[in-house]
Amino acid sequence: MEAKKIRLWVSYFICFILSGCAAVASSPARHPAKTPSDARIEKKESREAKPRPREVASLHLTEQGQMLLESGKVDEAIGVLERAVSIYPSNGKNYYYLAEAWLRKGNVAQAREWNRLAGMYLAGDSEWSPRVYEQRGRLHVQNR
Repeated sequence: MEAKKIRLWVSYFICFILSGCAAVASSPARHPAKTPSDARIEKKESREAKPRPREVASLHLTEQGQMLLESGKVDEAIGVLERAVSIYPSNGKNYYYLAEAWLRKGNVAQAREWNRLAGMYLAGDSEWSPRVYEQRGRLHVQNR
């Protein structure tokens, strides 16, 4: 079991390191000169289009945390999901799954706080907002 954990940590670490190591080769300019506003717009679009390495690493951890949670390894899932939050705090799915994990452990107060954060980060998401709302309803029932 310990060797399995070590291999899992090593694979996380390698994915995290490799996700930030991609080299970008520059090509000679063959286009007309761009105005400063064109450059700002292009830079903003390129940032929005490509996920950042920290975001990618966090998403991988989110998937792993979800799988651990589904397989009943709640404590391990919490550890993985908390790392995902620390790497990229804007991923609301991490908060949703952390709320789910704490709910399964019976800690409604902790689950409620993670659910609140999930609601903040996933407010405009048509797929995840209903999930967060449904989870909030289960938290309310558990509190009685």
